[in-house]
Amino acid sequence: MVPPASSDPPAARGSTRKIDLIAPPEVAGLRLDVALTRLAPDLSRARIQKLVEDGRVRVAGRSIKAAAKLRGGERLEVEVPPPEPSSVEAQDLPLTILFEDRDLLVLDKAAGMVVHPARGSPHSTVVNALLHHLGPGGPDGARLGLVHRLDKDTSGCLVVAKRETSLAALQASFKAHQVEKVYLALCHGRPAPRGHLDTPYGRHPTSRLRFTSKLPSERRAVTDWRLVEPFEAAALVEVTLQTGRTHQIRVHLSEHGHPLLADETYGGARREARLPEESPVRRAAQAIGRQALHAARLAFDHPRTGKRLAVEAPLPADFAAALEILRHHT
Repeated sequence: MVPPASSDPPAARGSTRKIDLIAPPEVAGLRLDVALTRLAPDLSRARIQKLVEDGRVRVAGRSIKAAAKLRGGERLEVEVPPPEPSSVEAQDLPLTILFEDRDLLVLDKAAGMVVHPARGSPHSTVVNALLHHLGPGGPDGARLGLVHRLDKDTSGCLVVAKRETSLAALQASFKAHQVEKVYLALCHGRPAPRGHLDTPYGRHPTSRLRFTSKLPSERRAVTDWRLVEPFEAAALVEVTLQTGRTHQIRVHLSEHGHPLLADETYGGARREARLPEESPVRRAAQAIGRQALHAARLAFDHPRTGKRLAVEAPLPADFAAALEILRHHT
């Protein structure tokens, strides 16, 4: 990257950052927004386009469109206002960080922890904890780079971008199915050694809290699984997601006849309620106490270096306890 002719130091939180630079010859012929993403790599193209739209970018002293081509040699002035104040509170909550650098971090999210504040969960979320971890000067709750989500009761790998450019690159990788997403699940029954499901996917017609693959839809959900360890009336499976739909693994395995242990929404808990109290499957479900799903591995190209980064989250204690019960009675 060619350094700017002059640029103010990073602004303090709550103040406007000003960038003043001369367009180098290398950006001649490029759109304004594309050139600025190279000259100010901490700003995403979408962010720059919004700044242009708001009149906060001037070329040779005047406002022009984001699509305007540069010749090189122009003076570029950019005003980057602080993000709007967030009502999300930073909280000192325990976080397990599997990987962190200046661009991103990967968490081992605990089961029972909501990712983002919402009406029913305004506090004690991953975002609250991250705001405390990143400290003053870090992104606020509205701009924190949540690349993807995990259900409240799903544990494991969760990647968070710390820069807008990292967020854009990681979101593009997820959209292009270039991210390896591997889960471990305990399910009822004994699935085939390997399976592949490619189905329509959408909201359930009678329950807004559920999803289904049983209705026509333009959206697709693609899931692969491998049987890792069979037990009596249950199994440990490794699931690889090709798409990332909400509740996808829970829906696909349930509608294929193998709901997850202790899954209240998609049939696992109902099946366990019909089992004898001494049943190892019922006892394993009680030991884990939430849908038996763990995001075990994420692998993706690092948004800055391009190198492949693979991160694994160890099995949490509740999942390991459920496994031990099933293994002891096999």
